Amino acid sequence: MHKSRDDLLRYIADLGIDARTTDHAPVFTVEESKALRGDLPGVHCKNLFLKDKKGQLWLVVAAEDRAIDMKDLKKRIGSAHLSFGRAEALIEVLGVEPGSVTPFAAINDSDRQVKVVLDKALTEAELVNFHPLINSATTALSPADLVRFLEATEHPPAIADLDGPPPDGV
Repeated sequence: MHKSRDDLLRYIADLGIDARTTDHAPVFTVEESKALRGDLPGVHCKNLFLKDKKGQLWLVVAAEDRAIDMKDLKKRIGSAHLSFGRAEALIEVLGVEPGSVTPFAAINDSDRQVKVVLDKALTEAELVNFHPLINSATTALSPADLVRFLEATEHPPAIADLDGPPPDGV
């Protein structure tokens, strides 16, 4: 059974993490999010649920406006050829619907099938924002607290420099 928004927020609070959640109309794209979020502070993020050619599932988290080249990305994170994960796998493994992808969904991956990658630039932000398992709210927390949450769910994130010089051989 997958966790609910309330389960997630309770878990975050039990970890002693200071997080603020704001309700809003459901959003399905970065563009909708920009239009509806108002003045919520912090970096707003996009979350890419990916699968590589070897079957490994990945969740890549970056600022919403970050351009991501999939061929370059695989070299930066050490994966095989990447493609977008299927909606069925997203629902089964992370317990969220398309449009609600979030690193908080790691709470539902009890088999630790997904490798989480955070863009290094996010670690320098004051606050980062994600859906709390549903796309009708946004939860803000510090990047350090996001890492602490991911470690508590046994998904220690890899930190990848998605902005720096390309890795050797690109």
